[in-house]
Amino acid sequence: MDTQEASLKLLHSERTKKAIKPLTDSHSDLTVDQAYHTQLKTIRQKERDGAVIVGKKIGATSKAIQDMFGVDKPDYGHLLDDMMFVEGETISIGQFIQPKAEFEIAFMLKKDLDKENITTFDVIEATDFIVPAIEVIDSRIEDWKIKFEDTVADNGSSAAAIIGTKPTQIEELDLIHLGMVAYKNGELLDSATGATVLGNPLRSVAWLANSLRKYNVSLKAGEIILSGALTSAVAIAANDTFTADFAHLGSISASFE
Repeated sequence: MDTQEASLKLLHSERTKKAIKPLTDSHSDLTVDQAYHTQLKTIRQKERDGAVIVGKKIGATSKAIQDMFGVDKPDYGHLLDDMMFVEGETISIGQFIQPKAEFEIAFMLKKDLDKENITTFDVIEATDFIVPAIEVIDSRIEDWKIKFEDTVADNGSSAAAIIGTKPTQIEELDLIHLGMVAYKNGELLDSATGATVLGNPLRSVAWLANSLRKYNVSLKAGEIILSGALTSAVAIAANDTFTADFAHLGSISASFE
């Protein structure tokens, strides 16, 4: 498996908006480790082109998604400055191939998380505040026919993030039982609690910090961390508006054109 070649294929797909065949179709022996190295090559190329890493996203945090992929752990991707939107902006779906929306909790870090064996208590101590967020996921793989290795190589299928503007301190919150109700164009879509995110969103961020060490990557103060989706991803079409009401955190909306 040539990870550089795979990275170039994914970059070309993203730039031309033409999805490609699954990498695992032509490389059935593609490993998760090779997939993360492919992702890193893509991110390094984007940095050379001027993009700046502003955070990370965690994916496959629910048991249902892990069962679908046949894995027992999440995956992650990088957030770059040109992927970020603030609540209230209208987002063009023309920049994506086959976008979907996910509703998440975003952690804003005030301290680095770069030691061994990071715990949920370390995550609490390193968190400045949390806000509601919507992640736009998009696959550069045709028709979302992805295996776990495909989405890892494809930056965790991440494409954009809309970040809420109301910060909330984390210390007094019970994130496991924190409820969320999502709407699409004003109609009820789904509901969930924080427990759907790896049992506890704090555990999800701790997993990320510990997993990144293998690739000499760490979480830095000032970074935004998307902890994982509370509900299933929903396809986005032009003129859609999504809203998520989080207990104690407030609401976030995103409109697409």
